[in-house]
Amino acid sequence: MTNLHLYQQRAIIFIKDKKKCALYLGMGLGKTVITLTSISDLLDEFAIAKILIIAPKQVANNVWHTEIAKWDHLKHLSFVIVTGKEKIEALNKDVNIYITNRENVVWLYQQKAINWDMIVIDESSSFKNPSSKRFKYLKKFKYEYMVQLSGTPSPNGLLDLWSQIYLLDNGKRLGKAMYIYKQNHFTSDFMGYKFTPKNPDNIYKAIFDITLSMKSEDYLELPPRINMVTTIDNPEYDKYKELEKEFIVMLRNHEITSFNAATLTGKLLQWCNGAVYDEHKNTIYVHDAKLDALQGIIEDNPTENILVAYNFNSDLKRLLKRFKIAVQLDGSDTVINRWNKGDIKLLLAHPASSGKGLNLQQGGNIIVWFGLTWNLEDYLQFNSRLHRQGQDKPTIINHIVIKDGIDEVILKKLEAKNDTQESLFAALKSHYK
Repeated sequence: MTNLHLYQQRAIIFIKDKKKCALYLGMGLGKTVITLTSISDLLDEFAIAKILIIAPKQVANNVWHTEIAKWDHLKHLSFVIVTGKEKIEALNKDVNIYITNRENVVWLYQQKAINWDMIVIDESSSFKNPSSKRFKYLKKFKYEYMVQLSGTPSPNGLLDLWSQIYLLDNGKRLGKAMYIYKQNHFTSDFMGYKFTPKNPDNIYKAIFDITLSMKSEDYLELPPRINMVTTIDNPEYDKYKELEKEFIVMLRNHEITSFNAATLTGKLLQWCNGAVYDEHKNTIYVHDAKLDALQGIIEDNPTENILVAYNFNSDLKRLLKRFKIAVQLDGSDTVINRWNKGDIKLLLAHPASSGKGLNLQQGGNIIVWFGLTWNLEDYLQFNSRLHRQGQDKPTIINHIVIKDGIDEVILKKLEAKNDTQESLFAALKSHYK
């Protein structure tokens, strides 16, 4: 084993000992090098020969092979990326490691590529939905080793754990079916929509033997993270409240309509960002308040590069139109390298597609949330693109929110969800002290 940190060596031993396990690691602890080192060791021991790594597409294309090239003890590993138009040819290559994106799980099954010595799931929470095709097909695969990696295993609560753990133990710990898990560990409201854990400790105890939890702050000395909120008035407050109450409003001679609470929350979030879609998908201008606020943040930090999280395509278009220096993060090595060299002043990224696995900490230390997300996983992962090992400045995370708008509600919900996940990390960590 190469000279890695003691906590990383501990995780490597855990993988090799358990064979099927989950590593819940804080961002920056080196989950990729830990897993690749385990693979290298197991290959040397002739325990495995054929490995499948499943990751978000940008991570599959840009991260795993970069990590192999970065470490001397990993450079001998043979790999192929199975994501593009030539994925059939790639799948037929004779290598040890096949790296693909999670959308290809069904395709792999159709290709009868289901027999693997080891499967690695990077960001296992993407398999949290037991009704998804990717979960239903992956559970048909055959494998002796499985390693699940995540820094956010339960972004929406402990219900998210069932399908992930099922892939490790075929239902031994949390039940053979989701309804059994719910019956054993949760109570629900009379409508059967909201589920509350009866005793979270029972869930933690059931899975602690195959899970290893490590938090970044326990092992890394990172510069502080500073959370800020820039609160601005809503220039169209009266009409915003009318839409919120009546589900319909006239704006700029266009009718803005919401048919249910779910679509209403989306409309309100668009409104807070400055532009809303009508029923024909036309973009209706509302205000520039957030653009002006971002302009002020840029002017207040003239020597710093800034990573901006946007939500809707209308946000992206308006940001690109307003800020000529802005560059959209498309996941390509070119843009990522330019950012990390300090050549991009304003980088625009969508948290759902850019929040996982990418190392952006060398390019800047300021994140601005222009458009918030309800998704805790996307929120935490995106913030950790800068607040991670290798960052040498305090990470400033600034949230631009509309006063008395849905932005404020989202921030409170994200805090509440994070409390549940932090409890999971703390409970599992305590078993390995």
